[in-house]
Amino acid sequence: MQTLKSVRSSRNSEKTPSSKTVPGDKPGKPSVTIIIPAYNEEIIIKRNLEVFYRFMERLDDKCDWEILIVNDGSNDDTGTLAGEFARDNPKLKVVHHIVNMNLGNALKTGFANASGDYTITMDLDLSYAPWHIEKILDTLVATQAEVVVASAYMKGGKITGVPFMRRKMSRIINFFMKIAAQQSFNTFTGMVRGYRTGFIKNLNIKSTDYEINPEILYKSMILRARIVEIPAHLDWTEQNKVSGERSSNLKVFRGILSGLMSCFIFRPYIFFLAVGIILFSVSMYIIGWIFINTFRVYPEITTITEVFADKFSQAVGLTFERRPHSFFVGGISLIVSLIFFAIGFLSLQNKRYFEELFHLNTNVLRKKG
Repeated sequence: MQTLKSVRSSRNSEKTPSSKTVPGDKPGKPSVTIIIPAYNEEIIIKRNLEVFYRFMERLDDKCDWEILIVNDGSNDDTGTLAGEFARDNPKLKVVHHIVNMNLGNALKTGFANASGDYTITMDLDLSYAPWHIEKILDTLVATQAEVVVASAYMKGGKITGVPFMRRKMSRIINFFMKIAAQQSFNTFTGMVRGYRTGFIKNLNIKSTDYEINPEILYKSMILRARIVEIPAHLDWTEQNKVSGERSSNLKVFRGILSGLMSCFIFRPYIFFLAVGIILFSVSMYIIGWIFINTFRVYPEITTITEVFADKFSQAVGLTFERRPHSFFVGGISLIVSLIFFAIGFLSLQNKRYFEELFHLNTNVLRKKG
């Protein structure tokens, strides 16, 4: 197993066990760990593991490999069936959570137990066919990237059998995240990815559920890691065959919520500033209306003095008397917009502090290692 002493260490300074060579540095066969989380998948696990395993056997001449199943506290026979498959297939290992700990913790368990030079995460439902593994691995080796993301939404990607609303919602969420992150990537929420194992093991990840995937990309960007996105084929054909028995509606809903939260985490100040701009525009419109109507009623004012200030203040009073709600709405909107602007600038400052501290602490841990 290759151990990296830092998240962004130089290629030339990496040290590996004598029995292995680092792909790209010296000639040699790379090793890869395929992590597949599983929760209550007894309907499909045996058949789909067979598909993954037989595909990986065809790559024996290309790489050393293992499949790592993380049984995330399933309350059906998922763990038992996975264990039975592992007994007959030595390159498959199973790690069990006693209770369900959600996707984020399942992936972190997989990362901690990965022994390959590279780690690839896949979905058990075959929504991404096994051939993506070879494509991701080839890209990792060829580009020496820390992260390779399989994207069905980029040019060259393809989507098959995904319900219309599910597809649209996913595209919208990823589009918002693309804007929030201010990056050119098209898929932030997808789990099918490849990593340099040393990088992902040393990345400090806090998320425990679906938001882990955007968090990994976010922190990789902070560390200026090399991230490569490749076209992929998202195909729900197999999943739809068991849709009556295996519903994914809750999974989709939770994914959408975590995506929206991730948008906020990427660029929180954008949301505050956007609300502030809207409220400020409303207040300016109302205040403008107040001034226009004040000058309209100005000729109606008759006083013993022709001093502009006196006549104008009376005109304002007359306008307030006729439309008091405009003054309240305009004034409150202005005050609230300024509050949102202030929060937005504070969140921007805090975000920059966080990124700087995260980067600094990562370098400190690297030197200690």
